[in-house]
Amino acid sequence: MRTLLPFLKPYRKECVLAPLFKLLEAVLELFVPLIMAAIIDNGIQARDTGYVLRMGLGLAGLGLLGFVSSVTAQYFAARAAVGFAAKLKSALFRHIQGLSYTELDTLGASTLINRMTTDMNQVQTGVNMTLRLLLRSPFVVLGAMVMAFTVDARTALIFLALIPLLGLTVAGMMRLTLPGHRKVQGQLDRVLVHTRENLTGVRVLRAFGKQESEQAAFDADNQLLCRMQRRVGALSALMNPLTYVLVNGALAALLWSGAIQVQAGLLTQGAVVALVNYLSQILVELVKFANLIVTITKSIACAGRIEGVMATRASMPMPAAPAAAQAGADVCVRFEDVSARYQGAGADSLSHISFAARRGQTVGVIGGTGSGKTTLVNLIPRFYDVSAGRVLVDGVDVREQRVEDLRRKIAVVPQKAVLFQGTIRDNLRWGDLDATDEALWRALEAAQAAEVVRAKPGGLDEMVEQGGRNLSGGQRQRLTIARALVRRPEILILDDSASALDYATDAALRKSLRALDWPVTVFIVSQRASSIRHADVIVVLDDGELAGLGTHDELLKTCPVYQEIYSSQYPKEAV
Repeated sequence: MRTLLPFLKPYRKECVLAPLFKLLEAVLELFVPLIMAAIIDNGIQARDTGYVLRMGLGLAGLGLLGFVSSVTAQYFAARAAVGFAAKLKSALFRHIQGLSYTELDTLGASTLINRMTTDMNQVQTGVNMTLRLLLRSPFVVLGAMVMAFTVDARTALIFLALIPLLGLTVAGMMRLTLPGHRKVQGQLDRVLVHTRENLTGVRVLRAFGKQESEQAAFDADNQLLCRMQRRVGALSALMNPLTYVLVNGALAALLWSGAIQVQAGLLTQGAVVALVNYLSQILVELVKFANLIVTITKSIACAGRIEGVMATRASMPMPAAPAAAQAGADVCVRFEDVSARYQGAGADSLSHISFAARRGQTVGVIGGTGSGKTTLVNLIPRFYDVSAGRVLVDGVDVREQRVEDLRRKIAVVPQKAVLFQGTIRDNLRWGDLDATDEALWRALEAAQAAEVVRAKPGGLDEMVEQGGRNLSGGQRQRLTIARALVRRPEILILDDSASALDYATDAALRKSLRALDWPVTVFIVSQRASSIRHADVIVVLDDGELAGLGTHDELLKTCPVYQEIYSSQYPKEAV
């Protein structure tokens, strides 16, 4: 919690005022039984209607003041809780954005979404309830006991015996149930993760006909959650009966003792009613306090999970004194004996890779599945760090450059085409917020996406649904390529981003990329030999190692791996 508490500092005033107003409400509530006793003893018994009315008005005034105090306390508590959660969400989102791909891969998207939503809401509720009730409930319990002694010390001894018994009962029940509540929260997380994975991957699930098996797996998790909740609920359900037994026992003793004293003239009827009211207040507040502890425990568990994400540090060190790129360097990208290994992996994904790409060249990257193609191009914008060797952009190691400056000159089109909810224009302007419509259309033409946009009724203002689900795979790919071109990058990385395009569109795209009106070094990662055969240099990878380097014609003569790939796609030409 130490990491999260500083986010409450801007709301110190609210954190003080909320409990204070709640305590004011409690003080007013403690005077109500005394006024009722006075009405019974001095008004009703004496048949003094005026006194009853005056005291009744006073009672109504206390009720109104209590209501105002309660609403004010709720306002300040809600303001602090909501503000705290909003600042924490912003900080958590900012922290997540600063993590490298390594940490994001380790934590997982489902976990991060769960922390940002379910856990954050539970923490907000915990802060709200703590500010309102953490001081109020103990104060009312102690205050009711003290007020009972002012009414009649002898009879109030019953309170001294009752409160420790109630406290032990509540503490014992909480000790039994709190571990169960933690386990329930953990199992609830698993059910939510399972649900999210199935909803996001529903097309794959149905394509493989896995509905029944996934339903069975979900039912198993859900039934386990249900059993855990029942066990905890059964224990929690004992609290109210046990406390009511104790309170009703004390109430019987109070009425019996009070009746004897009333008959003997030692105690008034109003005093007995006041003592009964104080006993009821103690019961209600203890039950509230027990429920509050459960809520706080859940919130602390959720806060711990959020804190765990906040404590995760990016594994990529930033340079203390960033180096400037060498202006006009002929070699745009150079790999010098580069090896790369993912965190927790048993072997390198890339081993001893060395090659250079000159400015304006097109570099093809090809190889079998799992050969390290995506890993190689992800090292250029420093999405991951090398484990050995160096990657240089404009003559400077990428680890010595400011990440913002480095990535500003690079545009990446990933394997999975990602579009965001909004208009086509909004999506394209991710490449350049100040881009004119003319620049957008030029990029669309180059990406072979102009006809896609013209066919839409809204044109550039056509709405794109979340994830671009109202567009086909090929349309999404072309729009993401256009978005990258809007940026006019020095380095363009196309990571198998034309896989959904037909051969004619793919060929037209490559032709337009060669005709761009600014010098750009293009890296094309592809499984298709046709997509990279006209590249200035082709990098052939095999199981993370450099199997070949050269032009298409050179590799057909010297590289067995490339020969195998090419012959598998063009058997007639290979013969």
